[in-house]
Amino acid sequence: MNAIAPVEVRGIAKSFRVDGRVVEALHDTSLVAEVGQFVSLIGPSGCGKSTLLNIISGLMRPDAGEVLLYGSPENDRLGRVAYMPQKDLLLPWRTLLENLLLGPEIRGRDLAEARAEALDLMARFGLSGFEDSLPGRLSGGMRQRAALLRTLMCHQDVILLDEPLGALDALTRREMRSWLLDVWQSFRKTVILVTHDIEEAIYLSDRVYVMSSRPGTITLDLDVDLSRPRTGEMIQEPQFLGYQRSLLESLGV
Repeated sequence: MNAIAPVEVRGIAKSFRVDGRVVEALHDTSLVAEVGQFVSLIGPSGCGKSTLLNIISGLMRPDAGEVLLYGSPENDRLGRVAYMPQKDLLLPWRTLLENLLLGPEIRGRDLAEARAEALDLMARFGLSGFEDSLPGRLSGGMRQRAALLRTLMCHQDVILLDEPLGALDALTRREMRSWLLDVWQSFRKTVILVTHDIEEAIYLSDRVYVMSSRPGTITLDLDVDLSRPRTGEMIQEPQFLGYQRSLLESLGV
């Protein structure tokens, strides 16, 4: 692609002090997410995937390396990308609609305009009729859809998703990943997704990066050349199964 990449990670390293010893979480980690790409990041537990998202989002600073947003090295990245962590983190004392308006409130947007936008999008997200419901009254799938809608309401071109479907049961997870793909195809944001599910990574992505065990570094950069729109039947096709074998081999499984 000719456009400047929204996210480029160059040679990131990060260590933590744990019980008096230094633990290297990331070592010389580099990746690129092009405009409108859906990128997945997979690897063994504890390899630094969430740490990398925290660094990209600006919640952590790396010990070495840099993160470029649209080609520019940015040290102050907080608020420059949208970030949905592993848990939905919906505020239990606020209604669903009030939770959706949290980002616009913080950013000082016109709340009447933001409310109209949220109510319009709730139908697409299967949340109409639950505007005044507290999060505790929502199903797991609804809470995840609400959390993603709240993330989209931040109006950022780059979205980081850290295992957004990980806490769901298998059936709901399959339904949600198809829904997530539909949402991405509608909004065409640049997405970086952390997942442990190889099938999910292939199904959703244009590109999959594999990380090694700690200290995490990129061991495979795989372009996923599958036609879109994608369907559940694709997971049985030879090309899909070939990608699956490549990722399993890279993970040493």
